[in-house]
Amino acid sequence: MIALAEISTGWPLALTMAAVVAAQGLRAGRRRTALNEALHELRRPLQAIALVGGGQAGSPPVLESSVHLAAAALERLDREVNGGGLQRPAEEVEVRPLVEAAVRRWRARVSLGGGSLTLRWRAGRAAVIGDRVDLAQALDNLLVNAIEHGGPTISVDVRPCKGRVRIVIADSGSASRPAARRDAPADVIARLSGRRRRGHGLAGVRQVAAAHQGRCALRRSERGSLALLELPLAKDRGSLAA
Repeated sequence: MIALAEISTGWPLALTMAAVVAAQGLRAGRRRTALNEALHELRRPLQAIALVGGGQAGSPPVLESSVHLAAAALERLDREVNGGGLQRPAEEVEVRPLVEAAVRRWRARVSLGGGSLTLRWRAGRAAVIGDRVDLAQALDNLLVNAIEHGGPTISVDVRPCKGRVRIVIADSGSASRPAARRDAPADVIARLSGRRRRGHGLAGVRQVAAAHQGRCALRRSERGSLALLELPLAKDRGSLAA
């Protein structure tokens, strides 16, 4: 009788577990299909943009760099969904062109909000060993954070510091935003996007900094936020270059 009772209660449990596993597999399959469809739809406009200007001789630098970053983001998403693909090898990256390109990409967005974005370079020749695309995306995330949550006046200051290059992005604080800024084109576009910020950008910056043996810090107040990204200079990271 005990054996029969165990069997009678065990089979329903096993069937329930099997049904749960099957349902999870079905949901995962549907999610993967949906993600692949989204990847396909994203590739088409990106390819059109690239054909119109990005990557061609004489194309605007802002468009070209943005197309390259978007393509790299799609490649990473494709790897996460479908697996495979090779990670980009570490290389020596000149920091100044990377920072200047990021400032060019976002200066128009700052201007739409009635603000300004300036760059002060005091690091001479500075190079780091790492992933060019990941570093560019980290800079973009820090700049977008300052644009969306900080004040209209944004500055980027780059200087050497004890064998490292220190990148500081500062803004004038939300208290200094004029009331009319709420109706500025950039803010209207941000509201229409319908997205809620969840801190993914800053988490990504911290991951990039850690992967490059650097550090990231953020201090925020009504009077302004200060974001810091420090990376070891290439001459101090010979073991990674080998």
